[in-house]
Amino acid sequence: MKKLISFFLLLSSALFTQSLDFSELVKEQRNSVVNIESTRRIETRMSRSYGGFPEELFREFGFPMPDQREPRPQQREAVSTGSGFVISSDGYVITNFHVVQDADEVVVKFYDRKEFKAEIIGTDELSDIALLKITDDEFMPVVLGNSDRVEQGDGVIAIGSPYNYDFSVTFGIISAKGRGITSGRGIGDYVPYLQTDAAVNRGNSGGPLFNLDGEVIGINSQIYSRSGGNEGLAFAIPINVALEVIEQLKESGKVSRGYLGVQGGEVSSDLSIALGMDKPYGALVRSVVEGEAAESSGILSGDVIVEIDGKEIIYFKDLQHNIGRTRPETEVVAKIFREGKYINLDIIVGELPVVQEVNETKEEPKDPDYPLGLNLREVDPNNRAPNDPEYGLKVLRVFSDSPAFGQIFEGDVITKITFKNKSFEITTLDSFVKTLESFDTGDIILIIGTRNGANLFEPVEIE
Repeated sequence: MKKLISFFLLLSSALFTQSLDFSELVKEQRNSVVNIESTRRIETRMSRSYGGFPEELFREFGFPMPDQREPRPQQREAVSTGSGFVISSDGYVITNFHVVQDADEVVVKFYDRKEFKAEIIGTDELSDIALLKITDDEFMPVVLGNSDRVEQGDGVIAIGSPYNYDFSVTFGIISAKGRGITSGRGIGDYVPYLQTDAAVNRGNSGGPLFNLDGEVIGINSQIYSRSGGNEGLAFAIPINVALEVIEQLKESGKVSRGYLGVQGGEVSSDLSIALGMDKPYGALVRSVVEGEAAESSGILSGDVIVEIDGKEIIYFKDLQHNIGRTRPETEVVAKIFREGKYINLDIIVGELPVVQEVNETKEEPKDPDYPLGLNLREVDPNNRAPNDPEYGLKVLRVFSDSPAFGQIFEGDVITKITFKNKSFEITTLDSFVKTLESFDTGDIILIIGTRNGANLFEPVEIE
């Protein structure tokens, strides 16, 4: 009997091990998954020297600085890496927008060491997607799946280049669907993410998330982490959403999104009882933007939108995702709960205003007079965001030609600077400036603070 039990245990163990063998699936992707290297050229100022004495010495002791010509600015290259994958035999490649953001040159690297300079066909910040094009002989694309068929608990495989370790493979499951997350920078805010516990780290961004049939069902995009590394909370863009964006990028190089023109929130259990609803769901309309699609169709403040074209709306973000994926000028039917009953309204969807285009027309100063290239404001203890600390400096803008670019982001709050064994509390703009003046060019300081309620630790080099 013991021998029989041991045989069945050994057999079941062998079958389980075989079911977790993904080696053939992985081999098939070697010619399709790529490493993305993007290069930005940044102008930097050299520290001035007076008779062999550095400029910082004059500042430290308050000596007047002799007249001298401003040093000629120099260029340095900032290189970042990510992942991507080929989607067509003629060389179209998908990656994340944040991987190639502001890049002057993009190189696509294959498993067999072949490299190709890529043309950026188009990018979309709100979905965090970029479409690249490389030219040569015929390429081998991945097999694209259907992310609408993905179920919670499905097995998935992530392939990419974390920390520049090419073609690394990790395994996990789909932890949740339809996640709405906010980056704090606008990047990827219009995406109903797939959440996975497959190990995803910096460098995996833009890489494919496969189902166990070898089909791409998502694009690895963001992680939630207090340490900066994998903590089992990764988010992938559903491939169906990505393909809708790619189609528009191929057509025009830009993306148009649907827009209702409502501001609102969730329906709580208590609110649903007060309204007379049978369950707490839907998007509560708190206000309607004048002149937009919602006002034109008759939506009112206090309405609860529970369906769009038959698709149930559970949270307000579901409405944002659903309408955002709808082309402008499309007619949809909205099911509304109003004054104790359900009604249907026909809506001609408007177009989401593209606010970021206004910023692109502003000429950014080559040498902004801001510490570390940061536009900062002191935190007001009596008027601060829920996740902000009681003191510190709120980052309003990060200039692209600055030491902090790529490390510090809009919305961050700086509370402390650490250098070697010394720490400096940052409570005012004056304390921040004086602290920075105590360092030398080339020193790498650690900026400490908060980002979206999580702890922030980012190294920045003094230039």
